[in-house]
Parts: sequence; C-alpha cells; structure tokens
Amino acid sequence: MFDTQKIRKFLQTPHKITITMHHNPDADALGSSLALGHYLKKFGQEVTLVSPSAYPDFLAWMPGIEEVVVLDDTTLSRCSKIIGDSDIVFCLDFSTYNRLKGLEDCVKSCSAHIFVIDHHLNPEIKADFQLWSTEASSTAELVYQFIDLMGDLDKIDIPTGECMYAGIVTDTSSFKHPNTTPNVHRIAAKLMELGVNANRVQRLIYDNNSPSRMRLLGYSLLEKLVILPEYRTAYFTLSQADLQKFENKLGDTEGLVNYALSIQGIFLAAIIIEKTDQVKLSFRSIGDFSVNELAAQHFLGGGHKNAAGGSSSLDLKGTEEQFLQLLPHYKKSLWEASL
Repeated sequence: MFDTQKIRKFLQTPHKITITMHHNPDADALGSSLALGHYLKKFGQEVTLVSPSAYPDFLAWMPGIEEVVVLDDTTLSRCSKIIGDSDIVFCLDFSTYNRLKGLEDCVKSCSAHIFVIDHHLNPEIKADFQLWSTEASSTAELVYQFIDLMGDLDKIDIPTGECMYAGIVTDTSSFKHPNTTPNVHRIAAKLMELGVNANRVQRLIYDNNSPSRMRLLGYSLLEKLVILPEYRTAYFTLSQADLQKFENKLGDTEGLVNYALSIQGIFLAAIIIEKTDQVKLSFRSIGDFSVNELAAQHFLGGGHKNAAGGSSSLDLKGTEEQFLQLLPHYKKSLWEASL
C-alpha cells in the first residue's frame, strides 16, 4: 500500500506532521524516526517527533534528539494537541496501537492520515499508507527504502545517515542476525560513502556504559544466569531489588538477553524483569525456533521470529514458573531447531 505519487503530492505543500514510535524506544525506533524527520523537514514540513516514554541515555547523541517531545505527566496535553492538530501521523517501528501506551487513544482518535513504516509481524493498524516488510532488517532500512522510492537519496546527509545506521546496526546486532541481507550491507556501505563514521556510531552505542551498568552485567552473569541444557535454554531473572542495587537506569538491561543466547548449544534465551506494575519478558532465539509465537501465545506479546517481548500480570516467581512449565512443551521444537 504505497502510492509514491500521492505521497509526493502531500509533500509539495506544507503540513503538520507527527512522527511517533513505540514505548521504550530503542535505537531503531529513534533512529528511523529521526532520519525520517530530517528528510521531511527538507521539504519545509512542520515535523514534530513524539515518544510515548523516555529513551536510554546512551542514545542521547543522536542528531535532532533534543527536539523529541517525550510523554510524561507534564507533557500529556502538549502531546495530545500535537497529534490532534496533525495532518499526517507517521507510526514507526510498531504496527499495533497498544505499543503506544499513553499515546494510544490520541493516535487512534486523531483525524490525521496514518502512515505506518514497520517490520514487525502481524500488523493491526489500518493505515492510509503502509510500508511494511518482515523481511527488512529494521525500520531504519525501510526509511532508507522510502527515501529511495521517493527518488531522494541525494537528500540523505550525515545526520540522517547516522540515525539510519544506528537503527540498522542495533536491529541486526552489528550485522549478526539472520535479517542481515546483502541489501543491508549495501545500504550500510552507501551510508558510509556519504560520510557516516560507522566506528563512531558503534562506539557511541556499545562502548558508552556506566560503571553501574557493567556491575549489573557482571552480577547477572554470575548470580542470575540459569542454564537448562536439556531444553537448549538459558535465562535471567531480575527483581526490583536487583535493579535498585545497581542504580538501574532505562536501557541498562538492553542486550543482556543476548549473553544467554551466546552460550554454546543454546537456542532460546529469555530475561524476566520485575517492573513496578508488571513483569516484562524479552526473548531471543536462533535458527528455526520462533519466539514470536511463544510470546504471543503465552505472554501477551510478539515481535519477530527470533526476537520478541511480552509481559505478565503474575509476580516474578510466578512468571518464571510459568516459563519453566512451558519448556517441556517446546522441547521437541528446540531440539529440532537448526541454524
């Protein structure tokens, strides 16, 4: 559902455009949104980025991020007005309204044209325009594709390219995941040819840890890692007390689940984290085993085949027990999974 001529016609006259992303935005959500914003502003559009929640400190370097309006108790009315006054709302890196949390009602009830750019499974939003592909490595890749389809690759400057590169490199785990296609490498190369410093972006994302985050990582690996070789599974559980002990900040547990998945012979990894109002789960897998189905069927979640998330209304112990009780049902699938 992509009409290049109709979209270009929109861009020929000034509009109020809002770009929003999912709750707890990661580098792909922020990077793709910022890149799209940079591009649209080149047409003289009035563009505002609105995030349903705060973003991790290690992404604060992204060009233009200081202009993102973050939803909180003091900005609710402002966010509602921004969305309500919009002619177009771009929804990036999500395709179900519940990922918007506090912004859900605002976007669902607005009269603006809705444009979804996303790569997650099972889209639910009825959009006026949609650029959606589960084959894409990231939403940032799709933003690049959007600009290419519009015939405007010459409008990608270094700030725009840095934002796209950040989204691509994180959602591919530095070009390691199966979603790393030849086209992904070609896009990355083109961005580098434009002047994007790949080493700088990678270091800003991955080599920007606080001492407390490193200590949380060490503690998690030493004390909280559970390995179940009979199920080809490894997982962490982290309580509120664990997080408080290490002065946890937003983003400090990002990527921790991948350490469990890196263990030899492990095909399913999970991290189960106690939040103030619920328990959150993050799943990763390799090969043929689909964590999207696991998350969707049992933990009110979803995502991608090899990366998904969910939640539970049970307490931390109850959620862990539920997860463990499910493993025997998936044992055959886990042992049949192959790279």
